[in-house]
Amino acid sequence: MVQALGIVGWSGSGKTTLLTALIPVLRARGLKISSIKHAHHDLPLDKPGKDSARHAEAGAEEVILASARGYALFSYQKDTALSDMLARLRPVDLVLVEGFKGYEIPKLEVHRPSVGKPPLWTSMEVIAVASDEKLPDCPVPVLDLGDAQGVADFLIGALGLNEGR
Repeated sequence: MVQALGIVGWSGSGKTTLLTALIPVLRARGLKISSIKHAHHDLPLDKPGKDSARHAEAGAEEVILASARGYALFSYQKDTALSDMLARLRPVDLVLVEGFKGYEIPKLEVHRPSVGKPPLWTSMEVIAVASDEKLPDCPVPVLDLGDAQGVADFLIGALGLNEGR
């Protein structure tokens, strides 16, 4: 099974900003990274009216749209488990998973008190919290949300990742 890390937090806390800052830092250290993003709203997987979308409308369960730049796989299966999605990915050192709070993978919480929501560390297990403020009551390491290098240092150690493969 591929190693995954959940990036969890309330909407507006900065999960995507942290994730997109971490990816190039981890890649610069020789690690292969993939990501999975959970969306809470229904979204079109393809552009309506395009040939690939028409394949799905005709009943295809999965459609691959390929070009010289890469490919996109559109899977029209409902409620796919995170483990199934992780199994589909090519082997990498770490998959950063935004959302999917309920899955049993190590989690890093992004918490900004200014968002006005309670911390998640009180209701779920997290390995650390990245925040833009000091959190004196937090029982796990608190990392500087604005320091992607420092967060990467912590994750490499905590997850036992091997740099420079």
